[in-house]
Amino acid sequence: MAYDGAPHTMKLQISLAVALVVLVLDFASKRWVEGALFDGQQIPLTGFFNLVLTYNAGAAFSFLSDAGGWQRWFFSLIAVGASILIVYLLRKHAADRLFCLALSLILGGALGNLWDRITLGRVVDFLDFHAAGYHWPAFNVADSAIFLGAMLMIIDSFRRKE
Repeated sequence: MAYDGAPHTMKLQISLAVALVVLVLDFASKRWVEGALFDGQQIPLTGFFNLVLTYNAGAAFSFLSDAGGWQRWFFSLIAVGASILIVYLLRKHAADRLFCLALSLILGGALGNLWDRITLGRVVDFLDFHAAGYHWPAFNVADSAIFLGAMLMIIDSFRRKE
């Protein structure tokens, strides 16, 4: 019997739908924060969490944020390349549910931050956790999805028996 690829196609569509949900949630939350706060404004919500509007022209932890502008296109190119690789891996490993979920979260997050880089030249961050006067660098839904996806990949790597 010939293999028609239909189950793999359906699994790929589900993975891409998960990435799209992350992308939409990231986009909507960033636009809401941009409309509700001004640059640098902080709204304390708990003793350890604020909403804050800040922009990051660099990568994680503001890496290369003051590099003069070239980093916008450098990080955009990395995101495009990673996204292409992720879609390839989603197709190749469609039967690996946890691995594909992890990749889908990373893809959605990468595309969310890519959108900001291309349209704004920087990434919108707004989640600010802090304790004892020390603040973790602000981040967003896309960053959270990338982190969660990376954690799931680590968990998946311990579950594999190859």
